[in-house]
Amino acid sequence: MSEGWAQAAFKSRVDEVLHRFVAREADAFAAVDPALEPVAGQLEAAVADGKRLRAAFCYWGWRAVGQPDSDALLRAATSLELVHAAAVVHDDLIDDSPLRHGRPTAHVALRAAVGGRSDTTAGANGADGADVDRADVDGAARSLAMLVGDLLMALAGQLFATCGLPAAYLARARPLWAVMARELIAGECLEILRTGAGPDTAAALKVVRYKTAKYTVEHPLLIGGALAGAGARTCEGYSAYGLPLGEAFQLRDDLIGLFGDPGQTGKANADDVHGRRPTALLAETWRLAGDGERALLRTLLGRRDLDAEGLDAVRDTMRRLEAPDRVEDMICARVGEALAALHELPVPQDAATALTALAHAASARRS
Repeated sequence: MSEGWAQAAFKSRVDEVLHRFVAREADAFAAVDPALEPVAGQLEAAVADGKRLRAAFCYWGWRAVGQPDSDALLRAATSLELVHAAAVVHDDLIDDSPLRHGRPTAHVALRAAVGGRSDTTAGANGADGADVDRADVDGAARSLAMLVGDLLMALAGQLFATCGLPAAYLARARPLWAVMARELIAGECLEILRTGAGPDTAAALKVVRYKTAKYTVEHPLLIGGALAGAGARTCEGYSAYGLPLGEAFQLRDDLIGLFGDPGQTGKANADDVHGRRPTALLAETWRLAGDGERALLRTLLGRRDLDAEGLDAVRDTMRRLEAPDRVEDMICARVGEALAALHELPVPQDAATALTALAHAASARRS
């Protein structure tokens, strides 16, 4: 990707730090009581996969200021992957998503940790008791998953604080963590509040910006820059590059989620349709639809029992209205805006090359 730095090699470095740190923390957690072992396992499962884009943007936020490669900075950048892992666990829980990276999500996997109680209750109370107990099992598993996400967020702060960079460097970046958390949670809340409401493209793009764009690209860049002592002009440039690119990243995710190959995405195609989530893809479809198409969509969106034929009907309607093409245009416009902002940034050539390649990697992916 650039001289002295390759995406695969960088990912391997991040994975080594991340897996070792989380494995150690998971062991300490499970040591409290053997019953905690399934929960500890979900800590490790949450960080098992990933492209490590957030760590990469933080790294180049540091390098673009002229700072050299640093193992301490790598640990600080890796902490942002724990923020992402926490957000994913919570997001899957809120959306009731069954799969992530082709494996059961945390709240689904943890049903086995509390599922043994259903047999006892069923034997005592019959079928009705079993139904009640299954609800109890699901509720307990969801509670455990929520706590897994909370612990991952706490571990993110711990890894950042103990990364090995000077305290003065960390102090420059610490306020950005509060902003990142506030805006990430605001975006998640907006998605919940907008779910099921009338589709609106502007509202959907606001969810995209706060729920994903900021913590995926902009904040990692700004944190890396703050650690390196970046000036105001550089930080403004980071935001001008990071915000549209982060939006392009999530818009691509929405397209992949519905039209991608589940074997590559590791997620169920129907998640957004089942949840009637406020995506720009759905909003554009609704905006372009006529009365008959809207009537059809009303019968399909939000149905948890939607079958493959129904999902195909949604996708066919979207294609006929060219809604995916509209979203592709949004992605292209935002990537162009990001690259134009990068061109104006006075950064070393290796940083410009890497950030250009990262822009394409984030926006043109298939999973």
